[in-house]
Amino acid sequence: MYKIFLVEDEQNLNQIVASYLEKEGWAVQSFYDGVSAIQAIASRPHLWILDIMLPDIDGYQLLRTIKEETPSVPVIFISARDADLDRIIGLELGSDDYLAKPFLPRELVIRTHRILERVYRMAGEKPTVSLNPYILDEEKRVVLNGEEQIEITSKEFDLAAFFARHRGQALSREQIINHVWGEDYVGTDRSVDDLVRRLRKKLPELRVETIYGFGYRMTGK
Repeated sequence: MYKIFLVEDEQNLNQIVASYLEKEGWAVQSFYDGVSAIQAIASRPHLWILDIMLPDIDGYQLLRTIKEETPSVPVIFISARDADLDRIIGLELGSDDYLAKPFLPRELVIRTHRILERVYRMAGEKPTVSLNPYILDEEKRVVLNGEEQIEITSKEFDLAAFFARHRGQALSREQIINHVWGEDYVGTDRSVDDLVRRLRKKLPELRVETIYGFGYRMTGK
């Protein structure tokens, strides 16, 4: 699973963009200032999406630091200022793409797809996520425990991947239903409990705790 770091101080825009990116199956971590983003550089996401206008430090400075410490990690640069000047400076500092505000979130998704495909798929990297001791191969949609492939249904895989993308987050039964079955699902919450029970049986080392009266949360690494 690709990990994307989104740096945007406008809370509403940050949430909207993060929602669009997460719908593509990517793990998104949001930052609302430059200092916290700098502290996360060592975590090496697959991609940064970076707004130049930040409340504490200059976006150029953040881009420069990202490229100095992790030169192979791609960056999409966003700005509402002088489009031509920002585009030139951003590209000179090493950004991989530029998008001027206002923009359609779907356009950002398309550009993100293209960069991830070019940088990682072409290099042979497969999108996988670790659910210690299991590995989810999102390209083949299989679960591995070492060399062993565990038989798992499509919905069980979707649930495991959903937990992985929201590790440590409390997820309501309604959120799980909307993701696994879709918003038009007309069944009951019991379907979620049954699916979690089956997943726990097939992946007994998976750390999923029950939040009574609400839903579930995956813990651990």
